[in-house]
Amino acid sequence: MWTLVTSAFLAGGASAKDDSDFGGFGAGTEDVVKLSTAWYRTAIAPGGEATLAIVAEMAPHYHINADLAQERPTGDFDPWETQIRVVEADPALTIESVRFPKAHPVTADYVDGEIYSFSGRTVFYIPMRLEEGYRGAGPVRLSLEFEFQACNDEICLPPETRTLHVELPVASGEAAVEKQNADLFTGLAATAGASGGSGGVAFDLFGLHFSVDASSGGGLALLLLVAMIGGALLNFTPCVLPVIPIKIMGLSNASSSRGQMLALGTAMSLGVVAFWLGLGLLIAGVSGFTATNQLFQYPLFTIAVGGVIAVMAVGMSGLFFIQLPQFVYAFNPSQESYSGSFGFGIMTAILSTPCTAPFMGAAAAWAATQSPVTTLATFAAIGLGMAVPYFLLSASPGLVKKMPKTGPASELIKQVMGLLMLAAAAYFIGVGVSAMASSPPDPPSRLYWWGVMAFLAAAGGWLIFKTLRITRRAVPRAVFVGLGALLVASAALGGDRLTGSGPIGWIYYTPERFGEALDQGKVVVMDFTAEWCLNCKSLEHSVLSSDRVTEALAAEDVAPIKVDITGNNPQGKAKLKDVGRLTIPLLVVVAPDGHEVFKSDFYTVDQVLDAVRRARERSGN
Repeated sequence: MWTLVTSAFLAGGASAKDDSDFGGFGAGTEDVVKLSTAWYRTAIAPGGEATLAIVAEMAPHYHINADLAQERPTGDFDPWETQIRVVEADPALTIESVRFPKAHPVTADYVDGEIYSFSGRTVFYIPMRLEEGYRGAGPVRLSLEFEFQACNDEICLPPETRTLHVELPVASGEAAVEKQNADLFTGLAATAGASGGSGGVAFDLFGLHFSVDASSGGGLALLLLVAMIGGALLNFTPCVLPVIPIKIMGLSNASSSRGQMLALGTAMSLGVVAFWLGLGLLIAGVSGFTATNQLFQYPLFTIAVGGVIAVMAVGMSGLFFIQLPQFVYAFNPSQESYSGSFGFGIMTAILSTPCTAPFMGAAAAWAATQSPVTTLATFAAIGLGMAVPYFLLSASPGLVKKMPKTGPASELIKQVMGLLMLAAAAYFIGVGVSAMASSPPDPPSRLYWWGVMAFLAAAGGWLIFKTLRITRRAVPRAVFVGLGALLVASAALGGDRLTGSGPIGWIYYTPERFGEALDQGKVVVMDFTAEWCLNCKSLEHSVLSSDRVTEALAAEDVAPIKVDITGNNPQGKAKLKDVGRLTIPLLVVVAPDGHEVFKSDFYTVDQVLDAVRRARERSGN
C-alpha cells in the first residue's frame, strides 16, 4: 500500500538542533519513531471524501515536538516543529489541511519550563475529496513528507524527514465504499486543521497568540463570538470605512421617526447578514470555492462591483457636472426604502471581502474545512458582527441628528461622498482591468491608481471650493478647507507611492525561483498579496517598507519573494494552499532548509526581524 523512505539528516542549528552528541544513536531513528498509514474507507468514489491517518509510534521516554501552531518555545530554545506536507498528489484530489492532535507538555534537561510534544502512539489526519465526474483508471496516489525531531528528557536526535507514498482505490459508487480501521479514527473529531492544534483555531494578531478549541459546544460558541468580533472589525478596514458616513446621512433623514430609523437600520443589517450567509453557502456547497476574497480573483466580478459603485455614486450625489439618463439616478443608496437599505447592506458586505479583518480570516479559513452547518454558523456570526454597529446606530437617533439633512452643507457632503465613491469605483475597475492584462509572474500594472487619486483630489478640491462659497465662519472654513487640502496632498503622495516599485527588490514567485533561493542557502521571505487586497498594501507600506525591515530584506542571504495572486496565477494560488492558508494578506518566512519558521496575516516589524533571525540561526548562518 505504501513505501517508506528515510532522507538524510538535515543540518542542525543551536540548542535542540546541536548534533554533537546523540547518546550513541546511529544515522537512523526507525526504532525511536515508527510511521505507518491507514485509510478510513476502503475506496473513494467520485465526489466522495476519504481521510488518511498517519500513525507515529514513539519509543518509551521519547517524544516529537508539536506542530507550529502549538509550539510554545521557552527562552532561547527553538524546537524543530513537526510538519506534514503533501508534496505530490493526484490533481483530482482536493487536500484539506493536516489535522493535528492536541499536544501535551513535557520537561527536559535542555530547556527551562515545558515543551509541547507528541508521544506514545499519535495519529494525524489528512481529509480529502475526489472531484465529481472523475473517470481515471486505477487508484489515486499522493506522496507526503513527515518532518520531525525525536527527543527524550536529555537529548534530541537529528531532525529527520521521511517520505510516505500512499494510494487508494477509486470506487464506482458509494455502495462499494466501506469503513475500516475504526479504532484509528476515534480521535478525528478532536483534531483541527493546520491553523490550530487541539481541535482549535489558532489566531495571531501582531504578536498576540491564542487558540480556541472548537471541538466542544462551549468552544464552538467562543469561536463564533471571536468570528463576530472579526466581523465587527471589518467596518474599520479601508474597504468599508468610507461608506459609513453615507449610511449615517441616510439614517439622519429618518431620525425624526425612531421606528422608521430602526426599521431601515434592521433592513441594512439583514442585507449584510444575507450576503455572508450566501458566501457561506458558496463555500459549503460549491467545489473549489474556499475563501471569502475569492470573488475578487475573478476580474469581471471586480469590474462589475466597480460599475455598481459608480452608478450608486451618481445616484447619490446627482453628479452635478454630468447629466445621465434618469434611471441611473434611481440607484440612490440613501433613499429611505427597505429594499434600498437591504441592498446597501449587501453592497457594504461585498466591499468588505477584499479586506480580511483581525480574527475573521482564521475563523473563515477554518470554517471552510468544516461541515456545512458549522460553515454557515461561522459565516452568519461574521455577518452578525459586521451588522451590529449599523443596528445600534439605527437604534440611537441622537447619534445622527446633528448630520445636516437639507441645504448646501448636506448637498456638499453628498457630492464629496459621491466623488470618494467614484474613487472606489475606479479602484475596483482598475484592479479588474489590471488582473485581465497581467502575465504572472510579472507584476500587474498599478497605473490605475492615478485614476483613483484623481477622484480623491477632485473630492478635496471641490470641498475647498464649495466650503469657501457656502460659509464665511472661520472655524468651519479652517476645518473643511484643511480636510480638502489633506485629501489633495494624500492623492499626490498616494499616487507616487502606490505606483512606484518601492524600496524592496522583490522577486516575483515561481516554484523555480523559490527552489533556487533555498538552494543558494537563503532565507526566503514570502509576501502573499494582490492588487485588490488593501490590507496587504497597508502592511507592505507600514511594516515591510520600514527602514529596519527593508535593510534586513536587502541582505545577501535573504530572498524577498512576492506571491501576487491578482490575476490568473495558478502557481501562486497553489503555493498559498501549500502553506496551509486560503486568505491574504500573509507573510511566510522559510529557512534555507525549507523549514517554515513564521507565518502570520497581521504582523509587526519586530516579528519579521525575529523570524529572519531565527531562520538564519536554523541554517547556522
